[in-house]
Amino acid sequence: MAEVISVRFRGGSKNYYFDPRGLQVEPETYVVVETAQGMEYARCMEGNHEVPDQSIVRPLRPVVRIATENDQRSAEYNQRREKEAFGICEKKIAAHGLDMKLVGVECSFEGNKIIFFFTADGRVDFRELVKDLASVFRARIELRQIGVRDEAKMLGGMGICGRPLCCNQFLEEFIPVSIKMAKTQSLSLNPSKISGACGRLMCCLKYEQEAYEDAASRMPKNESFVDTPDGIGNVSGVDLLREQVQVRLDNAPETPKRYKVTEIRVLRNGKGSREGIEVPKDRPSRQSVREEAQSPFVRRGGTNRAPIPVPSVIAAELPEEDDRQNNRRRHRQKGSKPRPQPRPEQTAPRPPKPERPRPEKQPPRAAERVEKLPVRPTTDTTAEKKAAADRAARQQPDLPAKPNNRRRPYYRRPKGKGPGSGN
Repeated sequence: MAEVISVRFRGGSKNYYFDPRGLQVEPETYVVVETAQGMEYARCMEGNHEVPDQSIVRPLRPVVRIATENDQRSAEYNQRREKEAFGICEKKIAAHGLDMKLVGVECSFEGNKIIFFFTADGRVDFRELVKDLASVFRARIELRQIGVRDEAKMLGGMGICGRPLCCNQFLEEFIPVSIKMAKTQSLSLNPSKISGACGRLMCCLKYEQEAYEDAASRMPKNESFVDTPDGIGNVSGVDLLREQVQVRLDNAPETPKRYKVTEIRVLRNGKGSREGIEVPKDRPSRQSVREEAQSPFVRRGGTNRAPIPVPSVIAAELPEEDDRQNNRRRHRQKGSKPRPQPRPEQTAPRPPKPERPRPEKQPPRAAERVEKLPVRPTTDTTAEKKAAADRAARQQPDLPAKPNNRRRPYYRRPKGKGPGSGN
């Protein structure tokens, strides 16, 4: 066991071990450490603690001192110098016409070295650029070409999940990611949905890959020949999170049904012929609610949620259905307010109400009877009205027609135009 402290440099997400050399360093304290490139200014993430010798890379670099006010002012001066160097370098790149993109600038703690990070599609001849930058800053100049993932790690940003980029927060090194991981997790192969801010596959595809591979090893493949409580059929879909399969039965191929893995018997895993496969006479039984609670995976809440592992000890102590109803009743009684006690006058029995005699229905008297009038036949009076109007029109004398007093619009033909003119 060796006593070390963990420090992290600015712009990085990886912790490094350093030998405190008898210094007691508290977390979130800035220190000056010795590295292969010289003195560096870093922040202590974890104070003095012991780690196994196997986790240490020899030789272990020492801690020079705890940072003072002068060291802090030097670090702030280097940050201002980095901003100035970034603008000057962009102007020099444009002047030389180089096809490269400047990403960041780092200045060493001692100020004798400046590192420029850039991205480019291919190799870039930046020898003349280095000479111009050295003549301006009077320091050692180093240009490093980085990839798009390193660029996203340095600049940072927000992912499609709404959280900061993993590489900028806690990933110590990049992990290899392949398109096979997206296929195993049944994700959409749309590049815009499985790619990160850097344009490469998202690093988070690796996080749950082992869980999906473990679940896939226990689940049958598509087109597998299985035996279910309702008959035999082929698997048409697999749900790894819920550990369920969708089976298209031979007796009802148009309506696929879903079953748990424990409710089916795999007769042939994967595609193939059914010839030579014996179907057992006894069919698998359905899983009851009690057996589902004792299974290693129990769903809580809606059906769209992933299964939550439950220890066997807790599953064994689950109450029966009657006990659950009693527990719910107790909780309602325990959480509800006490009912008010009735008053004495409310508890006393009320005297019965006297029954009112119901009047008997009697036939109506002769005087009260209403005689119905005979119904008159309805006739169509439309034709009669039309004939009367025609007769009245013939009897009236003819009136003289009204003169048309409407004036015609005045129009004057322009001179020199028309059929008789010479134009």
